Amino acid sequence: MSSKHFEERCQELLQSLETSGQTKPFYEIQGPMGPVVKIDGKGEIIVLCSNNYLGLADHPEVIEAGIQGLKDYGAGTASVRFICGTLSCHRQLEEEIAELIGTPSSLSYVSCWNANEAVFPTLTGPDDILLSDELNHASIIDGCRLVSKKVEKQVYKHSDLEDLERRLKGSMDKACRWVITDGVFSMEGDVCRLPELIDLCEKYEALLVLDDSHGIGVLGQSGRGTPEFFDAIGKVDIITGTLGKALGGAAGGYVGASQSAIRTLEQRARPSLFSNALPATVAYSAGKAIEILRRDDSIVSRLHGNVSKLRQGFADLGYDCPSSPTAIIPIMIGDEAEAIQKSKRLFELGIMVIGFGFPVVPRGEARLRVQVSAALQQEHIDRILDAFAKL
Repeated sequence: MSSKHFEERCQELLQSLETSGQTKPFYEIQGPMGPVVKIDGKGEIIVLCSNNYLGLADHPEVIEAGIQGLKDYGAGTASVRFICGTLSCHRQLEEEIAELIGTPSSLSYVSCWNANEAVFPTLTGPDDILLSDELNHASIIDGCRLVSKKVEKQVYKHSDLEDLERRLKGSMDKACRWVITDGVFSMEGDVCRLPELIDLCEKYEALLVLDDSHGIGVLGQSGRGTPEFFDAIGKVDIITGTLGKALGGAAGGYVGASQSAIRTLEQRARPSLFSNALPATVAYSAGKAIEILRRDDSIVSRLHGNVSKLRQGFADLGYDCPSSPTAIIPIMIGDEAEAIQKSKRLFELGIMVIGFGFPVVPRGEARLRVQVSAALQQEHIDRILDAFAKL
């Protein structure tokens, strides 16, 4: 009976998704991720929905580095780091990450999701309070959910500093106050108010945690992320981020913090103690991506140029695009069915853009989310704007 009930429940859910038009397509990509990909049965499509912000996912040096990592270290240690040891490539990568983001030390994980699930349950104490922005990424939300019930958790209104300060004032009896924010908010494409957050945290002796997954490689003149954009490198207590977007596009995440915080994570964080280390292939390829970023500022300049061209082009066509310096451009549609239909029509026109509706975004705020890459050439941008004009 339970097995039959389970199958019926799954079928009901899938049918409801199909009926409401919320079923997510899974396209079969034939070849590496780039500005243009070949999709089985669809031909060549321009990609406007990848996090491949710097276009490094198929960079020859990044590919070769991954191959070299496999040759040097094999597939992996088949165990966790504290049991079988840490590969030297992990330590080298973590030094490079710490230098890039401006923290004393760093620790790598298989994803930023793992990193966020490590930070909050491990580093908080029973007399602490977590203050999280209401639009923070799901990995932050889940990381906070894993924290002991003895730790108070509150959500402050999105980028509302008055609301945050009120909550900070009301929690002065707590041992530690944790303010948690995304650098770049993934659905809105807006940037946190980092200078004011830093000031508030200094005023109320709070710890600031920044997830810069969509900021690293994108913001700042040299792509060092949200702290560089605001001239605040070295002023954030804990930074988490991903290697699976701008920095190579494969997988992996990290935590950047003080040496004592990193050592505590090594000794006590469950994702550190019970999950295998990052594959050497990813450590090598991400390390190479960081090297390319540090030596060639022109990649970041190209990204910024492409962002400006597309934002201006969408505005000239009359689309509603909130202003922001980031590579995420939400084109607000409103009606969910219309957003999904526009996404399908763009795909027919050779452009892959995903339509987002409830429950990913609030009802009535459906949108197309455009994500810009430095790899886009002028011919791609022209074809993109032509397709949007046909809508």
